[in-house]
Amino acid sequence: MKTRNTHSLALGIAFVGFTTQFGGGFASGAQIYQYFINFGIGALIMPIVAQALLSLFYYYGMKYAHRHHTYDYRSFSDSFYGRFRKLFSNLYEIEYFVMVCMAPAVAFATGGATLNALTGIPYIICTLMIGAFIFAITLFGTDLVRKCSSALSILIIVGLLAVLIPNIVVQRGVIIDSIQKMAAGTMAVGSQSDGSLGESFRMACIYGVFQLTAIGLMYQHTRNVKDEKEIKKSMIYMFIIDAAVMELAVLGLLAIAHLPQLSDYSVPMLLLVQTGVGASVLTPIISILIVLGAVSTGVNMIAGIVERSVHQIEKKQTQISQGKHRRYTTITALAFTFLAFGIAQFGLIPLVKTGYSYIGYATIVVIVLPFIIHYLLDKVKKGVLITQEV
Repeated sequence: MKTRNTHSLALGIAFVGFTTQFGGGFASGAQIYQYFINFGIGALIMPIVAQALLSLFYYYGMKYAHRHHTYDYRSFSDSFYGRFRKLFSNLYEIEYFVMVCMAPAVAFATGGATLNALTGIPYIICTLMIGAFIFAITLFGTDLVRKCSSALSILIIVGLLAVLIPNIVVQRGVIIDSIQKMAAGTMAVGSQSDGSLGESFRMACIYGVFQLTAIGLMYQHTRNVKDEKEIKKSMIYMFIIDAAVMELAVLGLLAIAHLPQLSDYSVPMLLLVQTGVGASVLTPIISILIVLGAVSTGVNMIAGIVERSVHQIEKKQTQISQGKHRRYTTITALAFTFLAFGIAQFGLIPLVKTGYSYIGYATIVVIVLPFIIHYLLDKVKKGVLITQEV
């Protein structure tokens, strides 16, 4: 029973990582082209590189959070950055806030528009439904967020398999032809890359770094972890699931890489099914996947900032009742849900997106370099201690 619970928790954490990364951009296929297929034959292996990078950094951060009992990103930052916390903690705070403004707002806008097109329900009602769902899930805390992520992950994976596998089988000849063309240097439609492995590797790293920004929402999920082996197991699961799904998506989307009409599609997955099999059945599934992907990312982002905000409020008080904790959580979740809703409704997404575009660069300074330096210093300290003992 204990082993089953351990596997269940590890899988739950892995699925949180999955839903954080695989939002509407991935479900539409646009992200796969933006970071991988547009950069040549390296697209066949670079998803593995990107996911390995992401899993390693997640593991290091979550291991630290578990070891030092820092279950929200602000507590983590204040502990991890030490005497530099005033600078780096605040930098990450700004970075995460921009991300919280953007991801849930996109969930409202993209999810609302897609749901409206799918059902005919008025757009404003669709966005309110999405907001109510996000608010309800974040209101009941980390455990429900993890369970919700698990359920949404399974739905997204099943949906992607339903879309991709039949089309990979039917269009396997076209896919093989695309691979041969890319190996010979013929790039996908719309690509401006030279197709070198170096550039492909660079884009895989950029993708990994960009996704790493969301690491702050993962720390809360180490609260129920018994030991670091569970964290390692969860990251192995995350790597396997994410890399496998991404590789499958790359393979499927190669079927349309050299079609001239690709440049007219903002949702490459739609072109895939329209030129393959099951368009009448699979087109609505793609719409559903875009909604699920966008909403799942929004839930995770808001849950992360709610955890951080409530913890900061409560640590200043000596005694916290269950009722007061629930009240703080409700107000905070409602405030950030309305913030994202407002950004989507009042057309502020382009403004926020300007800041969002710089997040990858900020992450290098705030997360990547400090994590590497911290790791190396740890190794040096351990080496000195071993030498002294000898």
